[in-house]
Amino acid sequence: MSGEEFRRLRTELLAQVRGDVLELGIGTGLNIWHYPKTVTLLHAVDPANLLPKIVTERSASQPFPVRIHHVAAESLFFDDRTFDFVVSTWTLCSISDPDKAVWEVCRVIKPDGMFVFLEHGRSEDARVSAWQDRLNPVQNIIGCGCNLNRKIDHIITRAGLKILTFDRFLMQTVPRLGGEMYRGAATPPG
Repeated sequence: MSGEEFRRLRTELLAQVRGDVLELGIGTGLNIWHYPKTVTLLHAVDPANLLPKIVTERSASQPFPVRIHHVAAESLFFDDRTFDFVVSTWTLCSISDPDKAVWEVCRVIKPDGMFVFLEHGRSEDARVSAWQDRLNPVQNIIGCGCNLNRKIDHIITRAGLKILTFDRFLMQTVPRLGGEMYRGAATPPG
């Protein structure tokens, strides 16, 4: 997930991010280099501790502090209305309870804050989505909990977030089963 197309998509999505930021599912820290200098503090949550030395090295190269917390997105310990931006890239596919995680996003984001997302999910093509459904149990095992067939926009709106911008597209370098993309920005209700 560090190829040229992935890097370009990360840079484009994160260009708008500023202030105090929460990232869901930091993984190995591939987003860190793509955050702009408008970020003042980055908190990142991930229940896994993947390649901690690499994540620490990537974090140290930034002009803003990076705080990593090994907790699940479904049970965030942050106060209500804490973050200017919440970021999720290729993460909602593998969260055990994505609805609960996005409810938490809704809780911790400031009233004028924004949730930006770049996720793969269920295809709008019936033939492709049928294959996603067939292969999902296998993908879930070999992909460390990754689900091919989640309707990301439905998860976001069920939590009460209002989608402001939304784009569906196919990644060019990823097979269609896992390259059906959802990209956008949403704000809290109210």
